[in-house]
Amino acid sequence: MVLNNIDSQRFKDMVRVATHRMGKNAEFVNKLNVFPVPDGDTGTNMNLTMESGARAVNENNSSCVGDLTKSLAKGMLMGARGNSGVITSQLFRGFYKATENKKVLTAQDLSQAFSNGVATAYKAVMKPVEGTILTVARVAAEKGASKASETNDVIAVMKAIVSGAKEALKTTPDLLPVLKQVGVVDSGGQGLVFIYQGFLEGLMGKKVNDAFQLGENEMDELINVTHHQAESAQVQLSTGDIKNGYCTEIMVDLTASIADKKKFDLAEFRAYLSELGDSLLAVSDGDIAKVHIHTEYPAKIFAYGKQFGKLGKIKIDNMRIQHETIVENSKEQEESVDFAVIAVASGHGIRDIFKSEGVNRIISGGQTMNPSTQDIIDAINKSGASKAIILPNNGNIIMAAKQAAEVANIPVGIVPTKTISQGLTAMLAFDPEVSVEENVTAMSSELDTVVSGEVTKAIRDTTIDDIEVKEGDYLGIIDGKIKIDDPDIISASLRMIENMLDDDSEIVTLMYGSDANATQAEKIADKLRASHEDLEIEIHDGGQPVYYFLVSVE
Repeated sequence: MVLNNIDSQRFKDMVRVATHRMGKNAEFVNKLNVFPVPDGDTGTNMNLTMESGARAVNENNSSCVGDLTKSLAKGMLMGARGNSGVITSQLFRGFYKATENKKVLTAQDLSQAFSNGVATAYKAVMKPVEGTILTVARVAAEKGASKASETNDVIAVMKAIVSGAKEALKTTPDLLPVLKQVGVVDSGGQGLVFIYQGFLEGLMGKKVNDAFQLGENEMDELINVTHHQAESAQVQLSTGDIKNGYCTEIMVDLTASIADKKKFDLAEFRAYLSELGDSLLAVSDGDIAKVHIHTEYPAKIFAYGKQFGKLGKIKIDNMRIQHETIVENSKEQEESVDFAVIAVASGHGIRDIFKSEGVNRIISGGQTMNPSTQDIIDAINKSGASKAIILPNNGNIIMAAKQAAEVANIPVGIVPTKTISQGLTAMLAFDPEVSVEENVTAMSSELDTVVSGEVTKAIRDTTIDDIEVKEGDYLGIIDGKIKIDDPDIISASLRMIENMLDDDSEIVTLMYGSDANATQAEKIADKLRASHEDLEIEIHDGGQPVYYFLVSVE
């Protein structure tokens, strides 16, 4: 089959099949991810980026390919997530810039578009690293350019691009020691191979179907069999390797009118952000700016971006928690149990306490990190149980848990726990010998027997329920309501606990988080014992993020 140009319909077919192929293999790509840190969402991010671009293309009825490539680039930029997603969007921003005035694409146009995409992507990355998606894109474009110099067949050029991408992908472990260490190829490069393969299939007139998924023989060429059989490549690395733990993304609307708006300069923008973390990608099409960075200071990223326009989409992922979850789940037995209890929690100590009380599976999450309905469904399925109970342990997660229960293949009950303390108390009433309905009733009846307290830090000045909150102060939150504002963490915690106590209070459980310590917890306990001799006080290393202390009073 020989084809001399790509018209608008053929280009739409290419985008549609590429998006499908990326989507079908997103989870495989996720499991390859080890660079630059083990956050494990490369496939998901590239898939969401492609889907956003494909939607924009589908909504454009132009017969001019240049108009479609513009829609693709804009859609991908708007939907780009993660390092890999932003780089992919930049590859196709460069692709668009080389094709914006083209009604159809010749073999030479196609080759030039891929080459221009590579140049644009390399410029977008602060410190380009070989052995990544950039290498795969560059070698693929070089192979395409070579073929375009000897033929006018767009299919032949696209085949050369795919062949070059696959060849480059196999070399990535030799270029990046961390890939060779765990026996995998670069995840972003693998995702790009899927996309380019989809382009070729769409160009050749193939239809979208599930047969486009990578076959076992092909997988074995790309990932060491030992690691392929493991949960994922991330389990081979240590959480301690993560120096900047918050994967932070913002989108800035540069066209918005704001007070004291600063003039936007992309070079200066990148230079400033580069001092706040690593894995930086900052790109702009003139109307919006998109940032991806791994940092310890998400709030500084937000504050800086707000000077140039209005913030749109923002996202923060705690990659240390994500990695702990991956490692923890890789150790869990996949054996069948008759009745599973699944809890949402963060923090190594809290997870251990839940397990000691009989929880079979933990979903990482809580405040600022709510698991999705799919995350909960996956946990239900992996439990191997014939029936299950879910403890959301956060009011924002209850609805997702209920949705998961509605579509689960087994009977699932939801105990509407809104705090970790409620979840732990509910477990005291769990009986694996009775039905889901009886457990939900019994466990839910325990929720009123515990008062829950949380100590965190205010991120801005405000007034809530007549409490004047000052940025940087410590807040005491009792059963979801702010009751205490105090500049001293010990004083804030003691005042909160005093408000939680009544004449029937017997036990106080104090769990200190990742930003607090045992010395502070003991100081609080000593002061409580001095004024409440009959109280039994337990202290645990919860390890939770966000909250300095979690307190339950029973």
